[in-house]
Amino acid sequence: MKYTRFEKARIVGARSLQISLGAPILIRRPKDLIDPIAIAELEFEKDAMPITVKRAV
Repeated sequence: MKYTRFEKARIVGARSLQISLGAPILIRRPKDLIDPIAIAELEFEKDAMPITVKRAV
């Protein structure tokens, strides 16, 4: 599914908040990467997000 930039921002923002509050990280990450937003962006790129988008028709 192709996401708009607004959907991507919402998804990455919500997931980074979850990560910053202690949610488990769903990908293998480099040891030096600690920024929740960067981790959420990596999860988004690797399609490992547990978040879905419902669009109105």
